[in-house]
Amino acid sequence: MSINRPITKLNIWYSQNSGKTSAALAGLIVLSLLLQLARLGSTGVAIMTFAGLLGTFPIALRAWSALRMKTISIELLVTIACIGALAIGEPEEAAIVTFLFLFGNVLEARTLAKTRSAVKGLTDMAPQQADVVQADGSTWPTDIDDIDAGDRVLVRPGGQIPVDGRVVAGTGSAIEAMITGEATPVEKGVGDIVYAGAALDSGALTIETSAAGDDSTFGQIVELVENAQDAQAPVAQFIDRFAAYYTPAVLVIALVVGLVSRNVELAITMLVLGCPGALVIGAPVANVAGIGRAASRGVLFKGGKTVAALAGVDTVMLDKTGTLTTGHMTVNVVRAFGGDADMALAKLAAIEADSSHPLAHAIVAESKHRGLTLAQAPEMATIKGRGLVSADGRILAGNVALLQEHSVAVPGRVQAAIDAAQHDGNSVVLYAQAGVVQLLVAVGDQLRPDVAAGLTTLKNRGVKRIVMLTGDNRSAAEQMAAGLPIDEVRAELLPQDKLRIVQAARQHGRRIAFVGDGINDAPALATADVGIGMGGGTAVALDTADVVLVKPDFATLAIALQLAKGTTGVTTQNIVIAVGTVVLLLLGLLVGIVHMGSGMFVHEASILVVIANALRLLHK
Repeated sequence: MSINRPITKLNIWYSQNSGKTSAALAGLIVLSLLLQLARLGSTGVAIMTFAGLLGTFPIALRAWSALRMKTISIELLVTIACIGALAIGEPEEAAIVTFLFLFGNVLEARTLAKTRSAVKGLTDMAPQQADVVQADGSTWPTDIDDIDAGDRVLVRPGGQIPVDGRVVAGTGSAIEAMITGEATPVEKGVGDIVYAGAALDSGALTIETSAAGDDSTFGQIVELVENAQDAQAPVAQFIDRFAAYYTPAVLVIALVVGLVSRNVELAITMLVLGCPGALVIGAPVANVAGIGRAASRGVLFKGGKTVAALAGVDTVMLDKTGTLTTGHMTVNVVRAFGGDADMALAKLAAIEADSSHPLAHAIVAESKHRGLTLAQAPEMATIKGRGLVSADGRILAGNVALLQEHSVAVPGRVQAAIDAAQHDGNSVVLYAQAGVVQLLVAVGDQLRPDVAAGLTTLKNRGVKRIVMLTGDNRSAAEQMAAGLPIDEVRAELLPQDKLRIVQAARQHGRRIAFVGDGINDAPALATADVGIGMGGGTAVALDTADVVLVKPDFATLAIALQLAKGTTGVTTQNIVIAVGTVVLLLLGLLVGIVHMGSGMFVHEASILVVIANALRLLHK
């Protein structure tokens, strides 16, 4: 049997139990030091030697595995240095260096843990069956994979639209937030396009299928997320790249020194002092400190690589609904025509109180906010895609089409108010009584209160360009962006459009952070250099994101960028300190002013310095 198979198994075991190995090493080192303090020196040295061997073994296995791949890793240098330290009677150095090396890996591995549940979450939400209309007009539940283009499916109120297609019968109100990201219900009638995954809030639709299952827009979103996540293969860590040059250089220098001086102890001392203990602990500790500080301020980084990527972004792309806005429908305008606004709003809220429509919820909430007492509501009937009408037809609540169908005139000033509200991106509900329009209520989303300040801070911290990407109409999007430090608005986009824009920007050398909150944002979140999910968004978006803002505001986004830059800066400083210390020690050793004892003191002191430097991040 090849020796490589058991080595691979041991490597896997150590990877899965790196925390336990580090803890055992720490325990043995402490025990050895206590025994030496208790004048049980020989026993203490024996335990320290055992700790050195125990710590060297897993590192040597990894060095061997790297050599099989024709790679000279930093593990090889650590292995040779530790064996050398044991050979010249310095087991403390071997034990401490291996502990720091393994503990650094544990810290890094914990921060790199990243969920892969996003795709599963999407798959679970995909439509599985549809009621296919038969030749005799009845329906038959059919697996989504057995539905072909041209099949007609029936969707009832409250149901999920199972296929992409065109409405051939019925009317209804669909919520397409899963596809477009916009929470505002969209009225659908004969000839309108609908998407799989949307929810039918009211009404009933018969849809002629154009695509189903994996071919639907929703299915393509799942595929885009899968592909984008696969494309984010882990890049080599900086230390590994550094080791490709550093390790051979130190080995060659030690070999040359040994051959020239014919002093084996000097060569081994050079290897020991050349072992970059501060380097292997400096970067992971800085990452953990930065990530820990970020978590305490409401920013969850999914790994050290994400921190470095966010520090380097020059372009931020933003979704609108749920990201720039709160994502909750609220009443923006209440305008009465010839009467008391609160009195008319109380009447409207009374007849909307039993409705599950999001616009009705916003109207009722506004009436509560104003402290209005709702009157007894007359019995109302629902007109699909239009609104509510009383039994005698004297009271109407709904859109312009409802009023026109009941021969209620819309005066010029009412039409002007309607146009203005819609221009601002609102949905409009009209209340009419006895043939006269009495009230207009405009319902829409609200900008988050700190958007302008947060985006300005991003630009002050190095972001060169901010772009809004939204599925909303251009007029509403531009109105929303007015007054904000947004350089470009791209509107009326589907998820694949956002993905293409992000991909194109990256191909032109831009480093992109995409901020979103919905399922429709998932492909762009996974494709950007850094995907940032707003807390409170969908689980899929938050799983796909590299950074999650637990507190969904733009002050927190600015903090995330600040901490990413700070963490990257401290990591760079630690690398300079670690490498500089080693260079100075080796030079001092060569000229005879540094010896094993003084060299080890400086070596360990450099480790404390990089740790202290990293801990500064906890106060940022």
